[in-house]
Amino acid sequence: MDKQELEKLIKEKRYLFLKEKLEKTNEVDIAEMLEPLDINTTLLIFRMLPKDLAVDVFAELSVKKQKDFVSMAINKELKEIIDELFFDDMIDLIEEMPANIVKKILLHTRKEQRDLINQFLRYPPDSAGSIMTIEYVDLKKSMTVKDALNHIREIGLKKETVYTCYVTDKNRKLEGIISLRKLVISDESDVIEDIMDQEVIYVYTHDDQEIVAGVFKRYGFLALPVVDKEDRLTGIITVDDIMGVIDQEATEDFQKMAAMAPSEEKYLDADIFTLAKHRIPWLVFLMLSATFTEGIIRKFEGFLQTVVVLTAFIPMLMDAGGNSGSQSSTLIIRGLALGEIDLRDAGKVMWKEFRISIVVGLVLAAVNFTRIYFFSSVGLSVALTVSMTLVVVVVMSKVIGGILPIFAKKVNLDPALMAGPLITTIVDALSLMVYFSVAAWLLNI
Repeated sequence: MDKQELEKLIKEKRYLFLKEKLEKTNEVDIAEMLEPLDINTTLLIFRMLPKDLAVDVFAELSVKKQKDFVSMAINKELKEIIDELFFDDMIDLIEEMPANIVKKILLHTRKEQRDLINQFLRYPPDSAGSIMTIEYVDLKKSMTVKDALNHIREIGLKKETVYTCYVTDKNRKLEGIISLRKLVISDESDVIEDIMDQEVIYVYTHDDQEIVAGVFKRYGFLALPVVDKEDRLTGIITVDDIMGVIDQEATEDFQKMAAMAPSEEKYLDADIFTLAKHRIPWLVFLMLSATFTEGIIRKFEGFLQTVVVLTAFIPMLMDAGGNSGSQSSTLIIRGLALGEIDLRDAGKVMWKEFRISIVVGLVLAAVNFTRIYFFSSVGLSVALTVSMTLVVVVVMSKVIGGILPIFAKKVNLDPALMAGPLITTIVDALSLMVYFSVAAWLLNI
């Protein structure tokens, strides 16, 4: 069923047929169809859905739609959804809602639940603790396989995942893991301690979510245990949650690389003043940074008046430098994000970018020399000046573009900050200095 069919059935008031169709539709698709509808129609459709499906659909809605729903839903409907939501989804909901909505949500939670919520909300934003869930299956190492399977049958429906079970001692210290697959194929009399995997990979509650994402990508996990500083199992992070984190981190890096303040708000949902506010600070900084370029040109103003033709090649040299630096910085930022490049690789990066830049610079210079000498009617000395400058600028830009992201990470800055706009600003000033120096040397001015 698509959005058009949904709207048609609502308009014709064929609610019984609509209910049957919705029950066969995936929750993600239903949530997508509900987004553009008004809240009254959304509530109408929610009341047609089976309780389990309604909860899944609610978890997939946007924050704005969830806020509208919580505001308008009757207490019974809200309590049913809050009771059935997975704990991490409830935490996400509470973190995004204004205080009056949070108060309404908390009225429908039990005291022990409220205590846990308060504990989770104390974890730093973007930490492993802030995105984990407590909906996991824990086992004791003294259990037999039969006991473990019975335990899973008893509590499994209320847990977010049962594919990996976590073995803890009486103090909740994580001692091992065991997959549901291994439990199913093992003998019922086997003891968990004898068949569990004791080599457990885990993260700590205060680890940054980027570290967590790196572990998921490295090992291909479906779920990852989270422990506190005393190695006690606190929760797990599931792959669906970390996919959201990876998407968020990638979006944030793109925004920083484009010289914008990070924002999680969707482009079409954000007003123009919010979007402008995220863009103006960096643009102002970069604009003022161009003062260095202006100063260099003013310093050599008399020089340019002597050989006016040199002015025509300034934009090309600055563009070539900026583009070369951006190419290198983009690749290195990506390598750092994926863990392919480490801080210890700074020397290797510099040496590799230097060799690449020599090849690139010579090719560009040869093409450029042919173009301006044979087709632009300029003298040999000017053509050589521009072409030699181009080689130096490309080499300089690629080495700077390669090393700055690593330097940023070394001083605990986001490498994405050292992307195109900033690299271009730095390289522009250096390119002009090199250009005028080479020109003064070759043209004897």
